[in-house]
Amino acid sequence: MGSEQELLVSLLVKIAVVAAAASILLRWSFAKRMLLRERRTGRQRLELGAFFGIVFALGTLVRLVLGYDAAEIGLEAAFVCGLVGGYVTGSVAGGLIALPAVLYPQSEWITLPLLVGVGALGGLLRDFAPGPDEIWRFSPFFPFTIPAWLFRSLGREHAFQMLLLLCCLAIELLRTSLAQAFAGRGWLFALHTADDDLSAFSIVLVYFSTVVSVGVMIKVWNNTRNEWKLEEQQRLLIEARLQNLTSQINPHFLFNTLNSVASLIRFDPDTARQLIFKLSTILRRLLRQQDAFSPLREELSFIDDYLQIEQVRFGDKLRIHKEIDQEALTALVPSMLLQPIVENSIKHGLGPKVGGGSIWLRSQLRGDRLLIEVEDDGVGISEEAMATVFQSGIGVSNVHERLVVLFGADFHMTLERRPEGGTRTRIQIPLLADPASQGALAEAQAEAVETPSG
Repeated sequence: MGSEQELLVSLLVKIAVVAAAASILLRWSFAKRMLLRERRTGRQRLELGAFFGIVFALGTLVRLVLGYDAAEIGLEAAFVCGLVGGYVTGSVAGGLIALPAVLYPQSEWITLPLLVGVGALGGLLRDFAPGPDEIWRFSPFFPFTIPAWLFRSLGREHAFQMLLLLCCLAIELLRTSLAQAFAGRGWLFALHTADDDLSAFSIVLVYFSTVVSVGVMIKVWNNTRNEWKLEEQQRLLIEARLQNLTSQINPHFLFNTLNSVASLIRFDPDTARQLIFKLSTILRRLLRQQDAFSPLREELSFIDDYLQIEQVRFGDKLRIHKEIDQEALTALVPSMLLQPIVENSIKHGLGPKVGGGSIWLRSQLRGDRLLIEVEDDGVGISEEAMATVFQSGIGVSNVHERLVVLFGADFHMTLERRPEGGTRTRIQIPLLADPASQGALAEAQAEAVETPSG
């Protein structure tokens, strides 16, 4: 009875070790990347096999050095490595897992061909799978679903799951048989032998623990795999949404500018040509813009080009004032952040005003936050329009939606009417520094200090 109780405890600890080892492997980014891939190069298969083999070989080493038998999970690990990575990965992992047992003074040399073969078997089963996800559907509680099959037809997927179950039992039977055949020589380790005088129930538990160990390892990796897939899909969705929002801005700006060109062609063709040239410069820059963020310096440079176009239309009626903190120039801001707001100020604020007006651009750092202001002294926004300014139109609502996508609730954007007339737009976002821009700014400041005046 004591032997059976000790075996039961060892089996429970073994399953816990399997779950812990599977979870620990996920802490390495290399394992994460490889588990997400269904197709791998030959080199990646070898690297994955070596990685798995070294980690799981530690269990074999613990069993040999400390005599802690429950740490031995090499058979199940080699099989799962083959299922997940293919026969190359499984064979390499199996060989490395068996290496400590082979090199140890007892020389459990049968462990090497056994684990290499079991790893190759796992890879062979992977090739026979009806689909790439069938491996990941295997469950440690799969045997309990077998009676349900008696009431429905057996498909390829169910047959493959049954094959995996039978292979789990077969590799444990093979290990037990070999351990019993060479019990006196100690060429292979097993949790029990024929001399242990175990009950039939205990023997069933040994086989069931192998099934559970394989299933637990697959389930732990598959759950994390699914989480990574959801995160990746969410990231791609956000990128697609940002791209769609950006594509809404560029045609809007382009059409407004082309309308301005069309109005100048008849009575001022020279100015129209200048406008087209400046527009082509802006469009080339827009076509090169691929990143969601850009340094504030680049955004202000883009605004300068845009305002030059608008000043061709307005002449002296459009006045620009800048109050820019030099330390804020290296901060990253969402691309095309300022242009829709400035365009909104010109079109709806200064455009209807007979005498034109001014636009102020301000930026400053406040701790770990970047504050940006765009202010005009135009006709302002009515109270009715102010209530729905973030839900209507293209420019300002687009900027607000992109900020929501990029920062969630960690930003602040307000539109308010100025007491003197006009509109003030304030945006506060987290400070995101651009290392390249910071380095260039530091070099420029250092050169300015070293250069003598006069």
